[in-house]
Amino acid sequence: MSLKSNKFMLTGVSLLLAVALSGCQSSNQAVDRNDDDSVTALSVSASHYLNVTLADEQYQLITQPSQLTLQKAGQLIARQSGTFSRLALQVLGPDDALLAAIDSDSNSLLLWRLMPSASEPMTLLQQQVISSRVVEDICFYHSSENQQLSLFLLGGRGGADQLLLQQQQQWLAQPVNIRQLNVPYDSTACAVDHRTGSLYIAEADRAIWRYQAEPEADEGRSLVQVNQPFGQLQGEVKALAVLPDSTVLALEEEPARLLHLSKEGKVLSGTVLSALEAAGNLSVSQQQTALQAYVSSETGAAVQQVPFMLDTALLQHSKPAIAQVQPTVQTEAASQRGDVIDDPAVWHHPAVASQSLILATDKRAGLDVYNMQGKRVQQLAVGRLNNVDVRYGLNWHGKPHDIAAASSRDDNSLQLFAIDASGTLYDAGKVNTGLADIYGLCMYQNTTDKKVFVFVNDKSGVIEQYQINAGGKDWQGSLVRTLKVPTQPEGCVADDLNAELFVGEEDAGIWRFAADAAANSMGEKIILVDGERLVDDVEGLALAQHGDKRYLVVSSQGNDSYVVYDATAPYTERLRFRVTTNPVLGIDGTSETDGLEVTTRSLGAGFEQGALIVQDGRNRMPEQGQNLKLVPWQHILQQLR
Repeated sequence: MSLKSNKFMLTGVSLLLAVALSGCQSSNQAVDRNDDDSVTALSVSASHYLNVTLADEQYQLITQPSQLTLQKAGQLIARQSGTFSRLALQVLGPDDALLAAIDSDSNSLLLWRLMPSASEPMTLLQQQVISSRVVEDICFYHSSENQQLSLFLLGGRGGADQLLLQQQQQWLAQPVNIRQLNVPYDSTACAVDHRTGSLYIAEADRAIWRYQAEPEADEGRSLVQVNQPFGQLQGEVKALAVLPDSTVLALEEEPARLLHLSKEGKVLSGTVLSALEAAGNLSVSQQQTALQAYVSSETGAAVQQVPFMLDTALLQHSKPAIAQVQPTVQTEAASQRGDVIDDPAVWHHPAVASQSLILATDKRAGLDVYNMQGKRVQQLAVGRLNNVDVRYGLNWHGKPHDIAAASSRDDNSLQLFAIDASGTLYDAGKVNTGLADIYGLCMYQNTTDKKVFVFVNDKSGVIEQYQINAGGKDWQGSLVRTLKVPTQPEGCVADDLNAELFVGEEDAGIWRFAADAAANSMGEKIILVDGERLVDDVEGLALAQHGDKRYLVVSSQGNDSYVVYDATAPYTERLRFRVTTNPVLGIDGTSETDGLEVTTRSLGAGFEQGALIVQDGRNRMPEQGQNLKLVPWQHILQQLR
């Protein structure tokens, strides 16, 4: 690329920023206040100063050139030797906190438990050399909703790590790297809003960005503030802090200035710190609605104290915890990256449960088949498939076979597969449909005459029902009924015993129809998207029978969760949960799930009561192509109880 074209690209980016920010620039002007009006110089010099309340007592953490000290009113409580460039504190209880620090000489992470009233005020929990990157900053994230405590390690060369420390109140023996983020090359500081799950990252003197802190969240980012002339940043941002009202403090190094930003990036105030030649670190402590920001410098100048007041109207409560279950097996990753794997189905071996198979559609290539250890054992390159389902007991080429059907997006057909007693799949041909944009699919088998049907839908909302004719050598299909929902459907599941069909209308909710071909074609909407518990898109649907209880399991894609309802009126919600990280087995949680499947029949050791099988839209630990995660159904039953 020529220098001229590079210059054009940079100019284009600048113009885009100008357009994006020009509308709010007039209300975004910082009004710098003189430090003499509000700033107080403390009688202590430190490269980092942190004030914390534990057991109703005030303690100070102070770093100086070769040590870290814990003090109370100037009295030494504990001392640690080292050259500590960054500190992060997470209060765990009234008299208990977790302290993280980076020793810049060795690029080591150290974690201490702080209990100043105990016989050992600082207990070293972990010390490890960080080899993945040179650490520029660290910040904790406590997810009350997902019951995880993690620590971000921000590198200055375009990367960050998220280390899991605690899950569901259980400390891990060693921190586990659960996510690697791509961040700007010159990243200098980070801070997290625990209430909203927002991760703020400063890109030197150029911009402040907002990311999602949840490890399974989308990796997209949004712009918070930029440098002049399009924004209000003037110097390199050396530290960030999030206040309890979700506003943000940004500390500029030189000239030293503390900006107070709304969470949208509007500059609320700017405080000039003329007593400091250069600012380096920032911390915040709270006493009711009064906040104190402490700004320190690497030059040995006195720590500067700046007061702020909370906007109580903006205070948010932490999200309540949601139930969590862990996967115990995952399948091999898709060979291609991007949105590839969509929908799973289970084929049960007729004699040996552990030899059962998992089928998964590949939206770019065909059908993948996995064993119960998650290893891919067969690939059928038949074209772009979307959804798949399985039924049993048909003849194909004169011999008993089971059948799988999938929706083929190449030619809007039903792609059929024959499955022999050993579990080998064969291409069994296609059935043409009348659909223009084929999408979701599920199967239904009448319990009286064992006739097999396929329901397949179109993005327009049309649902066609085909009967599979197994009378000849090859299978044939004939259209027997047409159904309709108002907008785009996809996931569906049929209950063979009760002759019912459930269909997910992605943006709206779930419909119920009679499944028999001779039944009335009218449906009823039984469950609505509410934007909080069931969040569009409504994706995978599955049924589970447990004793006299029948459950409908739904993928709530919009908030990376799953909802279990009674499968009978009034369709009461029984459980909402997420599939979380399994740090022991090194399996990440699930997110952005398309298809799912449930079986309550045994799949062998570890899955004696069946399994929940879900597609994982963002496969991490490490970052790879999409795959499937398997959760023992017993884990779901425990939550239901």
